[in-house]
Amino acid sequence: MSDKDIALMAHLMRRAGFGATRDELEVKVEQGYEAVVEELLNPQNPNNLPDDIIRRYHVEQSELRQLDGAAAYWMYRMITTECPLEEKLALFWHGLFATGYSKLNQARVLLNQVDMFRRQGLGKFNDILLELSKDPAMIIWLDNQDNHNGAINENFGRELLELFSMGIGNYTEDDIKECARAFTGWTLGNAEYMNVRALKDSIWPYSRIAWHFDFRENDNDAGEKSFLGETGNFTGEDIIDIIAKQDATARFVSTRLFQYFTADEVDDEGEAVINDMMDSYFESGYEIKAVLGTLFNSEYFKSESARFARIKGPAETIISAIRLAGTYREPTLDVNTVAHHAMFMGQTLLSPPSVEGWHEGTEWIDSGALVERVNFVAKELSDPTKPGIRKIIDRIAVQGGILSPDDLVDQCLDLVGPIEVGDDARDALVEFATMGGDVDTDSLEEGGDDVQRIGDILRLIASTREFQLA
Repeated sequence: MSDKDIALMAHLMRRAGFGATRDELEVKVEQGYEAVVEELLNPQNPNNLPDDIIRRYHVEQSELRQLDGAAAYWMYRMITTECPLEEKLALFWHGLFATGYSKLNQARVLLNQVDMFRRQGLGKFNDILLELSKDPAMIIWLDNQDNHNGAINENFGRELLELFSMGIGNYTEDDIKECARAFTGWTLGNAEYMNVRALKDSIWPYSRIAWHFDFRENDNDAGEKSFLGETGNFTGEDIIDIIAKQDATARFVSTRLFQYFTADEVDDEGEAVINDMMDSYFESGYEIKAVLGTLFNSEYFKSESARFARIKGPAETIISAIRLAGTYREPTLDVNTVAHHAMFMGQTLLSPPSVEGWHEGTEWIDSGALVERVNFVAKELSDPTKPGIRKIIDRIAVQGGILSPDDLVDQCLDLVGPIEVGDDARDALVEFATMGGDVDTDSLEEGGDDVQRIGDILRLIASTREFQLA
């Protein structure tokens, strides 16, 4: 297989997942690019670390009420899943439909929302919005439990149009009010205690317990409404169907997916791809799977100019490094620290800073966050005892013979990416490698200074600009 095929597959797996090891890339290249795209878009059994195994070691992850344990639980899923796009897309929806622990004070309900993103994330956009509108976490987050017939609360209706589906400039203030009217009576039901005692409802409807959606017909405004140029006795479901068929919605969804999976900035060629994605949106009946299929199979996405055009988010940075190093495949209390590192880098999972989610792209990078990113990845990649790093060393060793410092650096860059760094960065890496002289690959099987030197080169690669890009 060619280096070109490996580079293209590595690009796909960085974007549609959290990267891949060289062994994984070679298997996928044998499958073929289009076949791998289909596999990603049609996830089957993720084979992630099972809950019963996790809970033997993490008592706090049985109820998952607290933020730390819940974020670490999701980390396990992202680290060990065999369906990476499923998790990557859940992370995308979590950022777009931002809902946070700070107001809910209940993490389990946020994980329930993430479960919904897994189930619905590749499906029809109107179905996603409908599930979101019924989601207990979202109801509390945007106060729809306070949205009553005759006394509307506009919070959910406003964000549904502004941040979740259409964007500013494509609706009026009256549309927001009419939208809010349609969602009156969409609220929470009390937790059911039928199996505990012969009472249907709890007296603590908004406590840290199992919430569920409840439609209260007597609190719903069933009157005539005018919304986005249409008039009728619209329900919440009708409102969502009207939103989903708007050109503005198709453009909003396609653009956000393009920016998340392809490039932080949209150029003229990118606009053409977005137009094709919009066509797929309508032709498929608003199906996200079809929109992403158009994106991943586009010549723009596969081009070399589209590679390393996005700054990795903190969760991406952490999970890609861990999957490359082959660590955290079994329960360990250290996974809680991993979740904390994402927070230090600016992304506290399940607790976005506001309803706008995280500001991505270059805003991920500041002096403090960059130090955290480099230090975390450097620690993961520099330890030759980690199984993934040992495999990299073994791949270098199996070639046999003597490697010059130049060749050793090129081998390391190839096996962690492949990555092409700038001339200054490569010169610095070669200068460091030259301090130890040539490498006899036979010695790598026995351990020693050359083994650690490879780890140290990988540590320095983690500090390059290119490693922060996907």
